[in-house]
Parts: sequence; C-alpha cells; structure tokens
Amino acid sequence: MESEISVEGLKIKPVGQAPLIRWPGGKRALVSKITEVFPLEYDNYYEPFFGGGALFFSMRPGAAYLSDLNSDLINAYVSVRDHPAELIEILSSYENNAEFYYSVRASRPTNELHQSARLLYLTRLSFNGIYRVNLKGDFNVPYGKKTHQAAFDADKIFETSFALQGVSLTVSDFQKSTETARGGDLVYFDPPYTVAHANNGFVKYNENIFSWADQVRLAEHARELAANGCFVAVSNADHPSVDSLYEGFNKIVIERFSVMAASSAFRRQITECLYFLGGDSLDR
Repeated sequence: MESEISVEGLKIKPVGQAPLIRWPGGKRALVSKITEVFPLEYDNYYEPFFGGGALFFSMRPGAAYLSDLNSDLINAYVSVRDHPAELIEILSSYENNAEFYYSVRASRPTNELHQSARLLYLTRLSFNGIYRVNLKGDFNVPYGKKTHQAAFDADKIFETSFALQGVSLTVSDFQKSTETARGGDLVYFDPPYTVAHANNGFVKYNENIFSWADQVRLAEHARELAANGCFVAVSNADHPSVDSLYEGFNKIVIERFSVMAASSAFRRQITECLYFLGGDSLDR
C-alpha cells in the first residue's frame, strides 16, 4: 500500500499519481505499455514535450529534467512546484459557471501566479478538458458545463508540487534541453504528431508548432543520443513516413482510444508507435 505524506492537513501520495493537467496527446492510458520497454535502472530522466507528464508522475524518477516549448505550461508547473499555497489562494476565488469561465478565458494576466491559475482553471473546466489555442495564441475552447466539479483540486496541486520538488523545469527546444544527457540516462520524446493518420482535429495545429523538418531533426537527434549510450524512446504516429525516420530502432505498435477530439465522431480506436534504441549497458 502506498505511503502518504501530510502537508498542511492534506494527504499526498508520493508515487504513481495522475497528472494535474490534461494535455492533447497525453499518455496516461499508455503508461504501462510504454514503460515496459524502459530499462529497470538509469541515471537521469529527460522528457521534452512534457505536456501533462503522465509518465513522469507515474514513474517518479529520482533526477528529472523536464521541458516544453509552451511557456504558459512550464510557468504553471513552476508555480505549482514553488508556490502551491499561493496558487490555491488565488483559485479559491474562482467560480465554476459559464460567465466566470469566459471572463477568465478573455483575461490576460501579467502576474505569473495568476497566469498559472488561469491555465489550471481553463484546462480543468474546458469542454472535454481540451487545451487548444488559435493561431494568435488565444485559448478558444468553450466552457465544459462540468457544474458538478470544483474549480480546482487543492490536494492534487499539493501532490504535484511534492512530485516536482528538485526537478528541473525549462522552456526549451527538445535538442537544447537534452544536450546534457549522457550514457546511462533515459530520454523520452513525445512530440506533436504531424501526420494525418488519425484525423483527430489537431493535425493542422500540430503542423504549425512542429513541422516535418522538426520531425527529421528529432529522429537524427534521438539516434545521436542512443549512439552516446542513452536509452531513447520516441512516441510518434503510426505511419510509413515516420517509420522511415526510425529505421534501425526497435518498434512496437500501441492501440489507444482517442478521447481528445472535439467531435465524438473522431473518438475511436487508433494506433501509434513507440520507437526505442540504445542503452545497451543499462539493465533491461
């Protein structure tokens, strides 16, 4: 049975927790399938494209370097890590109704804690829990009408803060954020999928933030890390064009149920791939 640690009267489960933030492409339902190919022992854990961080929060590695190019997301995690009580105090004044939701969505706070509170609130109460912005960078998901749900979860915020203590959080490109990775380290990449294999509604958006040239650069970098002794795993689209980038890697095909699409017509069983290579000296 998991032990629990009490912080300000709240019970915190230190391992195996679910993510605080739901993010497009999140891997919560696939954690066991992905991690079964990981080495049993490794030194440092690197995860660019952090998103909701399902693998990290499930695995709880000892030394972790987490990054994402979305500055709002990383700022939210930094606020949760360093100022959970202050964040909860701000969220305590937030209401769960359409009028308040749209006022928060339209707001542009300049204070980092208020920016973080805004992201946590919107991703918790938006339609289907979707995070989506338009080409101008404006959050544009409608209110989800989850009137039975509290506007925030204090226990979950403290759990996440505890899990992030001592963890490096940076806004960075995947290549720069893993330049310190060395032999014996574990690196997991989960980039935006830019192949229209699933018609899930996010492909056009993904192409604007992660191009095919970026996919090629990622595959080359993953190969270099593996050659230097890292164990490297990459989640990506199940598509021949992606297969060609990872020739020589081990590969497994994983089925999952798509739940992030805005339309129920697109929520169906789809497949994706996990490519992995390197770390021959690590225990498997």
